[in-house]
Amino acid sequence: MSTIPSIPPNAPFDAQQRAWLAGVFSDAGMASNDAPTEPAVELKPLLIMYGSQSGSAEGFAKGLKKQAPTKGFEPRVMELNDYTKVDLAKEENLLIITSTWGEGDPPDNAVEFWKYIKEDSAPKLDNLRYSVLALGDTSYSEFCGAGKNFDDRLSALGAQRFLDRVDCDVDYEEPAETWTKSMWEKLGELAGSESSAPTNGNGQPAEEKKSGGYSRKNPYPAKLLTNRLLNKEGSAKDTRHFEIDLNGSNLEYETGDALGVLPQNCPELVNDIIKALATAPDAMVALPDSGEAPLKEALTKHYAITQPGNRLIAAVAEKSGDAELNSLLEKENKKQLTDWLWGREIIDLLVGYPAAKFEPAEFVGFLRKLQPRLYSISSSPKAHPGEVHLTVAAVRYSSFERERKGVCSTFLADRVDSSATDVPVFVQKSHGFRVPENGDTPMIMVGPGTGIAPFRAFLEERKATEAKGKNWLFFGDQKKDLDFLYREELEAFQQDGHLTRFDTAFSRDQTEKVYVQSRMEQNAAELWQWLEEGTHFYVCGDAKRMAKDVDLALHKVIETQGGKTEEEAKEYVKQLKSDKRYQRDVY
Repeated sequence: MSTIPSIPPNAPFDAQQRAWLAGVFSDAGMASNDAPTEPAVELKPLLIMYGSQSGSAEGFAKGLKKQAPTKGFEPRVMELNDYTKVDLAKEENLLIITSTWGEGDPPDNAVEFWKYIKEDSAPKLDNLRYSVLALGDTSYSEFCGAGKNFDDRLSALGAQRFLDRVDCDVDYEEPAETWTKSMWEKLGELAGSESSAPTNGNGQPAEEKKSGGYSRKNPYPAKLLTNRLLNKEGSAKDTRHFEIDLNGSNLEYETGDALGVLPQNCPELVNDIIKALATAPDAMVALPDSGEAPLKEALTKHYAITQPGNRLIAAVAEKSGDAELNSLLEKENKKQLTDWLWGREIIDLLVGYPAAKFEPAEFVGFLRKLQPRLYSISSSPKAHPGEVHLTVAAVRYSSFERERKGVCSTFLADRVDSSATDVPVFVQKSHGFRVPENGDTPMIMVGPGTGIAPFRAFLEERKATEAKGKNWLFFGDQKKDLDFLYREELEAFQQDGHLTRFDTAFSRDQTEKVYVQSRMEQNAAELWQWLEEGTHFYVCGDAKRMAKDVDLALHKVIETQGGKTEEEAKEYVKQLKSDKRYQRDVY
């Protein structure tokens, strides 16, 4: 073992910093065997809990874990649903980092925690100090709803909020960094310790931040290699298979991860907005982060120009003086406003209310920053080194006599020239959606439509690693002859035995619609047998309908085949989730 000299007594480090440096040297295998050491610093306990759907909150929480010893704290990190592993009434310091799912709901791995603390039987938490960092999206009506609910309920149970909750929009780094800095300072004061290491917005010590790496803030300009239509002629759908070149990027991903894509807006829509504003395309305007650019460039590359925000709607209502629009903005008419907005975009407000005039600089002040879209990766890096594959449904529909286009899906499908146009991408890690570590473990995968994406990757991964576990796939779409995505690949997996069972459900091929949950119930006995053998159960796809229906079918299978009551089935599913045997990638 190599050694290093001891830290001189007059070196400019306090005891806490010395302890941290000693840990670093020890981890690096450079601990000195003969140098005198400072007495060990007693670290104070800190509980860090997270609720995470896509991985951002979990990654942030684990970044705080790395920081904690430098701040004088011994961290424990766990998802909120693991609350039974601790006694909250006896904890002293708690940090909650949580995203929000749907319309104000907690993420999957925080649902049980919310049920627990909102019950009348929840314990008093008079000894607990806490702070909440909430991640959200202001395009949803219940912005940061889960974080707000947790914050309010903990306070009602007697816990002491030592730092006010911070609610972060999609670009959460800057407010999260501010919260992190204030949190460590305040917590250190309360606990009698001092902050010792600078941090950045990822909850990481600044010295650990990688320089020059590609990320959400700095996406890699990739080349599109393949753009292939998966549906047959005559289909009502437009589903594409994309292959993107990652060679030279140093970007790495695992099966289960997502790829972030930063799109550009449709040029026709940009031109229509400029025309409605009755202004020049080269008028200079401020950009969301810093600097300025001509209006056309700003609307193409930097601002979201489809879904109108409440501030813009309010400005149009005020400038136009329209009584109906002003009425819709009243708090009690929230549902009516949501219904009215369906199928309407920013361009409809500008054209529909011409009395509402905006200068270019004023107009962009009401717009949100253009955000990347996350897509489940549909390839295994072991099967396709240097590439990443996506399975994307191009969104196209008509409303109010105007053709609408999904921002990112049609950017990829229609506007990326493989020889000239870059696709800015980054990898979004998924900490809770992975193939089983043990290759002998069976898997059941439910992925209709584009929900097949991660399971194509899972099957490729298991084949590449020669995993022996059984694989059962449920896939569904509209018509077998037109919408059987990856049919040749999947049937080849079935024929060579890699895909042990393969059940399909094509809803429009018969009078009575059949869905994947229907196939689950038809095969209930075998599905139950697989669960009892330790199978991992996965779902990917639409959250509002499909995933809920699949969850109900799973409960029904457990009740009927396992001979369990409704409550016992709920406990069984709860245990599956706790054991990481029930994982969902839903959107």
